[in-house]
Amino acid sequence: MLAHLSKWLLTALGWEIHANFPDVKKYVIIAAPHTSNWDFPLGIMAVKAVKLDVHWIGKHTIFHWPFGWFFRTLGGIPVDREHSLHLIQQIADLFENSEHLVFALAPEGTRSKTDHWKTGFYHIARTANVPIALGYLDFGKKQVGVHSTFYPGDDIEADFKVIREYYKNKHGKNPENESLIQLQHKRV
Repeated sequence: MLAHLSKWLLTALGWEIHANFPDVKKYVIIAAPHTSNWDFPLGIMAVKAVKLDVHWIGKHTIFHWPFGWFFRTLGGIPVDREHSLHLIQQIADLFENSEHLVFALAPEGTRSKTDHWKTGFYHIARTANVPIALGYLDFGKKQVGVHSTFYPGDDIEADFKVIREYYKNKHGKNPENESLIQLQHKRV
């Protein structure tokens, strides 16, 4: 029922789903570009439409009453950023202890423009030895989808080059807020 409703809503809004999910039971899926509050409901509708059970992390404050139950039902896991020590290992342990797990992250970490992507998704996938699926919401084409999957290697710069190439023609609702797909520059 929820799958049909979600698919109908996306179609009514003019959106198309283009998905080629990896043929594995466990993977990290990144969702980009993340520039609007609309990304979350559209993304949730898309995964519900294709009957994909996805888990994600969010600020612990959104999991309080009265909406906490709702976000948990949608696969949310609360995280207190002030006390999130060893989060990468904790999520990798979830993969280790699960028969099936799809974990979604927005690597920008915010809807505002930044000069780099956060690399947690990359380190989670490497630590858990699972692939990364590249998911997108392209507001210009009104498409949501997943089409490329890879196992992260030893060269994060080379992998980011592949990611940057994949997303170069995909644009968020607010293109001016699209973050640069690059690593954070280390200060000397």
